[in-house]
Amino acid sequence: MPLGSPSGQSMVGIVALMAVLWCLPVTAWAHDPITSEGAARWVGVVNVLWLGALWVFYIVGQRRHAPPVWRAVLFHFTCALALITLMGPLDGWAETSTAAHMVQHMLVMVVIGPLWVLSRPFPQWFHAGLKNKAGWHRVTRISQYPMTMAYLHAAAIWFWHLPKPYMLAVEQPWWHWVEHLCFLLTAVGFWWAVLLGGRRNRPLALLAVLFTLMHTGFLGAVLTFANDVLYGEARSIQDQQLAGLIMWVGGGIPYLIAAGWIGHQWLRDLERRMQRIKVANGPLRTR
Repeated sequence: MPLGSPSGQSMVGIVALMAVLWCLPVTAWAHDPITSEGAARWVGVVNVLWLGALWVFYIVGQRRHAPPVWRAVLFHFTCALALITLMGPLDGWAETSTAAHMVQHMLVMVVIGPLWVLSRPFPQWFHAGLKNKAGWHRVTRISQYPMTMAYLHAAAIWFWHLPKPYMLAVEQPWWHWVEHLCFLLTAVGFWWAVLLGGRRNRPLALLAVLFTLMHTGFLGAVLTFANDVLYGEARSIQDQQLAGLIMWVGGGIPYLIAAGWIGHQWLRDLERRMQRIKVANGPLRTR
């Protein structure tokens, strides 16, 4: 069965899901629908349902409209990473460690978000039966507003890193789920706008990335150099400083890569435009 065929790509998705479930024992999952209790169990059920639905719809859709192999692999990998990030051991560690919580946030916002965007799953979901052209058109229009999406993403980041909302998310599983939903939706919208916005929006896309790089770096610096523990007395200042460095340094790398790529594409667009102008004007005549 060739890997590039629809059946082969479907097997990639199934194998990826089975590998995740096999590699992690049940006791390693933080909010799983089996061993957890109360609200944590239902959060696990919801996470399994929405991630599983996205995954199944994609597998069905790719049998009808096969994407490039690398995009299919990227989508399946990102789904597996999202499952591990939201339900794996890291989610449990985030309840007692600010640094672990920050790693979880960074995975959602600067790894899972852009990877999902680059995999471009909408055609597969469309061919799986989600054939609402008007709805998809509204969703894809967000690519025309990179700065608006950057502002929405910034609002979500700063709100959930204020001490009271942060601790609410740590202490209440449902609010933790809402926090992740805010990060993921605004991150996907942001990366969709800056990476897939087209030639006309490249200057604004570059501005949006640099704006996000600066304000997240500033927030990371606040956590790094704060004199007091901001998120609960049980957490150490060293743990908070490490969290700040993770956001400031580690989280800044994807934004720098994106800024470099957008700047390069913008420069290429300018060079093509200048070349077309030269061709249109013809060779210069000398007297």
